[in-house]
Amino acid sequence: MVIENQKNLMDKLKILTDAAKYDVACTSSGVDRKGDGMNMGSAASCGICHTFSADGRCVSLFKILLTNYCIYDCKYCQNRCSNDIPRAAFTPEEICTLTMEFYRRNYIEGLFLSSGIIGNPDHTMELIYNTIRLLRKKYHFNGYIHVKGIPGASKELIQSTGFLADRMSVNLELPTADGLKLLAPNKNRKNILEPIRMIQGKINENKNELAIYRNVPKFVPGGQSTQMIIGATPENDFQLVTVAEALYKNFQLKRVFYSAYVPVNEDSSLPAVDVKPPMLREHRLYQADFMLRFYGFKAGEMLSEKNPNFNIFLDPKCDWAVRHLEKFPVEVNKADYYTLLRVPGIGPISAKRIVAARKHNILDFNDIKKMGVVLKRALYFITCSGKMMYPTKLEENYITRQLVGEDKDSKRFVEGNNITYRQLSLFDVKDFSGEVGCYG
Repeated sequence: MVIENQKNLMDKLKILTDAAKYDVACTSSGVDRKGDGMNMGSAASCGICHTFSADGRCVSLFKILLTNYCIYDCKYCQNRCSNDIPRAAFTPEEICTLTMEFYRRNYIEGLFLSSGIIGNPDHTMELIYNTIRLLRKKYHFNGYIHVKGIPGASKELIQSTGFLADRMSVNLELPTADGLKLLAPNKNRKNILEPIRMIQGKINENKNELAIYRNVPKFVPGGQSTQMIIGATPENDFQLVTVAEALYKNFQLKRVFYSAYVPVNEDSSLPAVDVKPPMLREHRLYQADFMLRFYGFKAGEMLSEKNPNFNIFLDPKCDWAVRHLEKFPVEVNKADYYTLLRVPGIGPISAKRIVAARKHNILDFNDIKKMGVVLKRALYFITCSGKMMYPTKLEENYITRQLVGEDKDSKRFVEGNNITYRQLSLFDVKDFSGEVGCYG
């Protein structure tokens, strides 16, 4: 592959920031490294600037590709080798220069670095390692760094990079081996899972070392994550959440990210280029992901082979509740914490407040509203001192109609004869009940 180096830095920046926009794994939680007075930047917990675009996507950090040259020909990827698109490649020094200059201007708080596969996986991983090493050792950058682990790269290179990065991620890409075989014939599930397993093993080993020795360098202290593309292949929601559940259980991932497929290539095995990205489906999967991680739900409780997809017009927690009315109503003054978590409109923070407050007082609806409970959802499923907020029919169709009317995410529009869903806006999302990171 011939690498063209005639472009100036701004030309490269324009190409490679645009090429990175399809990678959504830009979380920065889980790290607590403060400024030390000698190096540049910090990565204190929650210290990374997060900004949101008008369409609701998180665009935090300086998110960029090392290069969009790629030896692979994944059918869903804009950067596949068969596409005739502008190509560019940064040198490690150029990325360091951009990162430091943007940081000095307070544009960014950290770096998110991914890459196409240039030459081979080892060569690509070596370039990423050299970039991060220069940032840490030469430029003394102490801020947050999230890098991609390249499947097929040597264990030594990935481990060396992990001692310099705060978070690493290896993208699963597609949720099933059949999907990879169909759309990414150069990749396979084994090569992807091997570095994920290796990184997690090294994280656990490093934690044991840190418990004994204080001066041991930390290995990927922010944990690892992965990303799955949804809508490019025909997997149903049950398959997706089952895969996510297995990843959390087997590899202790911090996050599984879901990326609605944006049609960028014409191919008979892909959705047509005029098909809208399944953004509302992506949103429902994120809600289900919170249920897996914070609410004690199992994939088999939310969906099944007979009911394999989420109700697109109703969030998964409400959908589960109306299908299990035999478990309701729940008495707020008696139910345990985990039972309260299953009530729509009650999140982890409000559930903890309820459990703490009722030790001293008998709670009513005004009390729990002040604690953050979203009563417009919870009122169908709870009682206070044996009484509901007002007389309500505990009937599936009735409650579903009321909840769908309250769910602003289910707004839709019609283009021609096709029913599609509008792009979600950050300011439309009302599920989160004022509780950062957890919806009720």
